[in-house]
Amino acid sequence: MAGNVNLRLVTLAAALLASVACSATTQAQPAAAAAASPQPRTDGLADFVDGIMAQQIATREVAGAVVTVVHNGRVLFTRGYGFADVARGIPVDPQQTLFRPGSVSKMFTWTALLQQVELGKVDLDADVNTYLDFTIPPFEGKPIRVRDLLAHAVGMSDVADIMAPSVDRLVPYRDWMKTHIPRRLWPAGTEVSYSNYGAALAGYIVEQVSGEPFADYVERHIFQPLGMTSTSFREPLPAALMPRMANGYEVADGRFRAKPFELFSNIMPAGSGTSSAPDMQRFMMMLLGGGSLGKVRILKPESVRLLMSDSIANTPGLPGMAHGFFVVRQSGPRLVGHGGNTVDFHSNMILAPEAGVGFFVSETGGQGSYGGRTELTEALIGRLFPQSPAPRIAAPADEKLAFGAYRVNRRDHSLPVDADGDLKVAPAGPDAITVTARGRTSSWERIGPGLFEQVTGARAGGPYERLRFHGQEGRWRLGFSSQPHVAYHLVQP
Repeated sequence: MAGNVNLRLVTLAAALLASVACSATTQAQPAAAAAASPQPRTDGLADFVDGIMAQQIATREVAGAVVTVVHNGRVLFTRGYGFADVARGIPVDPQQTLFRPGSVSKMFTWTALLQQVELGKVDLDADVNTYLDFTIPPFEGKPIRVRDLLAHAVGMSDVADIMAPSVDRLVPYRDWMKTHIPRRLWPAGTEVSYSNYGAALAGYIVEQVSGEPFADYVERHIFQPLGMTSTSFREPLPAALMPRMANGYEVADGRFRAKPFELFSNIMPAGSGTSSAPDMQRFMMMLLGGGSLGKVRILKPESVRLLMSDSIANTPGLPGMAHGFFVVRQSGPRLVGHGGNTVDFHSNMILAPEAGVGFFVSETGGQGSYGGRTELTEALIGRLFPQSPAPRIAAPADEKLAFGAYRVNRRDHSLPVDADGDLKVAPAGPDAITVTARGRTSSWERIGPGLFEQVTGARAGGPYERLRFHGQEGRWRLGFSSQPHVAYHLVQP
């Protein structure tokens, strides 16, 4: 869920590519916990989604969308909404229309990387430079390991210029990467800060050790074996697929205005994918099936378990990163997933491995469709696996909190600081706080020492967003349950 956050009112993550008590690696839920996992509430789910999408098309600037849900190896439903081409009146065909999954396509890259680990060509604990024909400099003598890529714990600045303005300006990603090495900021493996560059690096490692260009590799070893005939990392999109592509849109003067096909080949393995709902079904069922779909095996079960198991977390007691996946919920049941945002498309893939459930959503339209994607995702989670709000408590006598301005660690550190984007955190009585960003304020109530839950009014079923203060004088941090991929640092008390 790069870029996905219940803080619709707090921060807008970078387009594309742009979502645990300690940093020790742990395994996925034990069998006893899995057996007790709640059963998903799937009855009436399609009608539930129909209602949400009718409202979003009316109020959220959604031009077109697709939703597909799988359960225990079968497709529950796949539905399209709105238009693939508004001006020509072409509706979204849920079986044929193509969408841009953005960073969700990173999961194809992590799958490819673990295939090379299984073949013994890549060691997760090796310095990434072992597999490169250029050098990533160490920081304080510590290199970036391959496993740090999977955890988004590379200790690098974010990087700009990931989009090409036109086809004639496309640069092979391997060339772009060599001239855009981000600044190193802290030792790898110590703090998570979502990295498109790190994911692109993983794809380049696959290319180097396999001897196959990345786009060719994923087609031969993932898409073709799984029957994902409508999925590609290639830009421009192959001519056979282009007629099925949904338009990206912006809203100008109250009208949808189609935009050109976006170009992200500069960081190809990090998010230049295009896919269909049926192809995403097959990929989800492969992962939920322990790496196989029918008679085709793509990954070993232990590789799938690694993808879904915890790596490190920025915030004690809140979900952290798995390996490639974000941890969306630790239990009840455990949920892992990944979001994706191009400028024009907003997507999410969520898996509940214990319950055998997965869903993929993608929306395009005006700016409101970004929030629409997030709201749809949360509504599906709350319907399938409802929760109750946590009980409120009074402040412990010895509690220390640090109020002030908090700044996200994921940004291009070579650019001037945008202080308007900082979170302004303030007390609101003895057991509540407010968080304000870019003029919008949310309210939070205490549910534990340093731990607060967002006030959601009448909404039932969750998910309920949480934030936690942690750290110490001079190193205060703020973390959010829906943002395991970043941390917020206190910059002005």
